[in-house]
Amino acid sequence: MTKIHSLIVAACATALSSLAMAGGSVHFVEPVDGASVAQEFTVKMGVEGIKVQPAGALMEGTGHHHLIINGKPVAAGVAVPADDTHLHFGKGQTETTLKLMPGQHTLTLQFADGLHQSYGPDMSRTITITVK
Repeated sequence: MTKIHSLIVAACATALSSLAMAGGSVHFVEPVDGASVAQEFTVKMGVEGIKVQPAGALMEGTGHHHLIINGKPVAAGVAVPADDTHLHFGKGQTETTLKLMPGQHTLTLQFADGLHQSYGPDMSRTITITVK
């Protein structure tokens, strides 16, 4: 990829990020903030004003979920890392099962575009849970 091509892709991603953020929000359907959960529990992810779409293409008004365990939202336009604490749901999934050690944890739902580039803190939601 040439430098000019990279700049054009980055500019398009930033423009799409701005459009998506203007009318959308993400939320946890389950668990709720402050919940006590078993070591294995279900996470259900929701959106409003934007459409869940599998990763792979940049499409205005769409994106997919990422779940960050004990971390912070990702800055707008930055690719969400892929590791043990940054879970990608690039097939358009809206539900998963997690297994965490007992104690207090934060879960951050981060919405990103088809190239996994974050829509930023405005398209994220963080809750705190206690695992029994």
